[in-house]
Amino acid sequence: MENGDYPSLIFEQRMKLIKKSLYDHFDDIYDVFKKSTSLIFSFNESGYDDVVKKCARLHVVNYEIERKCIMFLSMEQPLASDLVYVESIIKVLSHLKRIVGLCNNIADSSKEINSSIELIFEIEEIVNYTQLMLVNAFGAFKIQDLDIANELRDDDDKIDQLFDEILEKISEILSEKTEYSMEFINILFIARFLERIADRCVNVGERVIFINTLKNPSVEKIKKRI
Repeated sequence: MENGDYPSLIFEQRMKLIKKSLYDHFDDIYDVFKKSTSLIFSFNESGYDDVVKKCARLHVVNYEIERKCIMFLSMEQPLASDLVYVESIIKVLSHLKRIVGLCNNIADSSKEINSSIELIFEIEEIVNYTQLMLVNAFGAFKIQDLDIANELRDDDDKIDQLFDEILEKISEILSEKTEYSMEFINILFIARFLERIADRCVNVGERVIFINTLKNPSVEKIKKRI
């Protein structure tokens, strides 16, 4: 293919379809996150079943987008930034798959807690911060915003702090009373799942940074230590 023919009209159309599929996937994952976390505060079987079904469907969609990307790479042979972008989508899909799995885990653990139990306020706080990180991570990738992508690590530090506070409080509670131990343990699981979702948001942000700088912040930190 001559350079003057790159990218072709078909190339651009296929790239647009991949982007649209990914952005729709972002929206659907955000929706299932909200549905799964709502079960923490008001559990119901129909809502739970809905989340489980949506998570299963999202795993299939995740695979289909990855397949589209691989087909695109093999057929269109993109160059330079286009190659990096599509390769990064494949990397991001691995993080999205894990986020969906964690949402399913949140729904499962929500079955085991009482919405009136202690620490609901603390869980609500970490839910809100994680939800904001999802919005920022997905938004940063859509518009390739380096500033937002770089801020995600600071946001993650706040999530880590909230998790540590919940862990400390649950440890104190369980040392005094054990009658609701399994409920508190499941609250801790939920906090951990949210903390892991936040980590995946940071990973998505790092792909934005890599696309635009060809540097990975985590790898650059390791380089400085060796």
